[in-house]
Amino acid sequence: MTESISAGKMTDWNGEQIALFQEQLRNGMALWDLPFTPSLEQIYTAYAIKLVQTNAHMNLTAITDPAGVAEKHFVDSLSPFLLRLPQLNGSLRIADVGTGAGFPGLPLAIARPQWNCVLMDSLQKRCRFLSDIVAEQGLKNVEVLHGRAEDIGQQPQRREKFNLVFSRAVARLPLLLELCLPLVEVGGFFIALKGSDGPAEVEESRKALSILGGVIDHVKELRLPSSQDGRTLIVVRKTKGTPKTYPRKAGTPSRNPLI
Repeated sequence: MTESISAGKMTDWNGEQIALFQEQLRNGMALWDLPFTPSLEQIYTAYAIKLVQTNAHMNLTAITDPAGVAEKHFVDSLSPFLLRLPQLNGSLRIADVGTGAGFPGLPLAIARPQWNCVLMDSLQKRCRFLSDIVAEQGLKNVEVLHGRAEDIGQQPQRREKFNLVFSRAVARLPLLLELCLPLVEVGGFFIALKGSDGPAEVEESRKALSILGGVIDHVKELRLPSSQDGRTLIVVRKTKGTPKTYPRKAGTPSRNPLI
C-alpha cells in the first residue's frame, strides 16, 4: 500500500492518482461485499479531490495518498454496513459527532440517501469545508452543524432524537459515551469506530454505560481489506433515557471522564 503523505505536501491529484483512488475504492468495497455504483464513485472521487486540495491550507488529514484516502477514510467509514444490523435499513435520523473532514458520516449519508444525517463539529472551518461539499454535490439529506457536542446534547431539538449516532477517532470510549448517548433515542444505537485496541476501551466504560443508559450490544473486530490494519466497531444500544445532567458543561467530560 502506498505510504501516506503528511498534510500539506500534496495539493492535488493527477489522472493516474485519481484512477488509483478509484481502483482502491472499488476493490475495498468489493472485498467487503458493499454495493457500489458509478454515481457513488463519482461523488466519492469529487469529495476526495476536494479533501486533498483543501488540506493544502487547512489541516484536515495526515493521509493524502490516493490508496490511503480510499481505504483509511472512505472504505473504513463504510465499515458499519458490515454489521448487517436491521436498524441500518430504511429511513433513519443519524448524527456524526466530531466529524472532522466528514468521516464516517458523509460517506455513509452519500451511500444511503434515505438517511437524514447531521454532521457535527466544533471547528467552523471544517464545517465550511463540509458545507461546500454538500452544496457542490447537491446532497439534500445532509446538514452541517457547528457546535460542541456537550452543548448540542442539551438542545431539546437534538437530544434523544437520533436513531443512530456515529463517531470515529475522536476520543476514548468513556468520553465518547457522554458526548454521544444523550443524542440517541431510547432503543437507538451508538456505533464507535475504533482501532485495534477498541475492546480494551469497553472495559473502561462500564461506569459510563451504567450512568448514561447504554449497554454493549456487540463488538466486531475486523481488518481493512488491503492494508489489513485492525479496526473495531463498538455497538452500544440505548436502553433508558440519559439523566438530564449529562452531557456536562463543555470541557468537563474530557477533564473528568466517567471512569
